[in-house]
Amino acid sequence: MPFLFSLLVIALMIGALIDIITRDNVLVKHLPKMVWIIIVILLPLVGSLLWFAIGREYGEAGIPIPRMRRSERPPARTDVRPAPPTDTRTTEQQIADLDREIEEWRLRQEIEKRRRDGEAPTGSAEAGA
Repeated sequence: MPFLFSLLVIALMIGALIDIITRDNVLVKHLPKMVWIIIVILLPLVGSLLWFAIGREYGEAGIPIPRMRRSERPPARTDVRPAPPTDTRTTEQQIADLDREIEEWRLRQEIEKRRRDGEAPTGSAEAGA
């Protein structure tokens, strides 16, 4: 049984070394390729497992493993409220819009007041006739 375990460790180490050597430098994470080679040679089992777990960048082919790449931003959190919309108008434009809105409300109140004042006498005159 120890012989079989030794063969598996050696096969894993050789596979890791071949993978490290043939892999492009851009696809190696955390440490330079030479350091990974030294780790795998000095610690065959642990070094090989570390290489396959955290040392290599898995491409798009094969089993998709959700991992963050160095240049990607972290995914947006869903429990955070979205930011309120920002107003792109200048301060002068905002003040002018508010002035128009105030004038509109003043005119609506005046129209409403005239309707009430105008309808009350006609309504009472029709009732008396």
